[in-house]
Amino acid sequence: MITNISLISVWVTDIDASLAFYTEVLGFEPKDDLQLGPDFRWCTVVHPRQPELQVHLTTPTKPLSDDLIAAMQRAQESGGLPGIGLDVDDCQRTYEELSAKGVEFIQPPEQRPYGVEALMRDNSGNWMVLVEPREFTPDDFAGADLS
Repeated sequence: MITNISLISVWVTDIDASLAFYTEVLGFEPKDDLQLGPDFRWCTVVHPRQPELQVHLTTPTKPLSDDLIAAMQRAQESGGLPGIGLDVDDCQRTYEELSAKGVEFIQPPEQRPYGVEALMRDNSGNWMVLVEPREFTPDDFAGADLS
């Protein structure tokens, strides 16, 4: 029986730079950092309030095919890859704090039926969503413009 999600991978362009971004800017903590052969590095971070969920920072490399590596790199260059969603206790304050640290925001905090949401990019261009959640029902979405 599956008991929980323990790992999620985020495709990054530079593991060292992403490790610094996730720890120094976002407040995650380093977990594992191992070189496993010449072409593969296993680097994970965890959030201090959710240490059971590891975020694996990885670059597109072997054993992926050369075609897939090239496609992933093109997607990274265009900023077209999704990252992760993060709950926050105050979206406006978090937006201001991260903006002051130079984080790129695609969308400032906006009210949504499910809470306050802002969209940002990590330093590899991945989309990340910040959500200050609130209770909602399906009726809250009637007529909502989520574009």
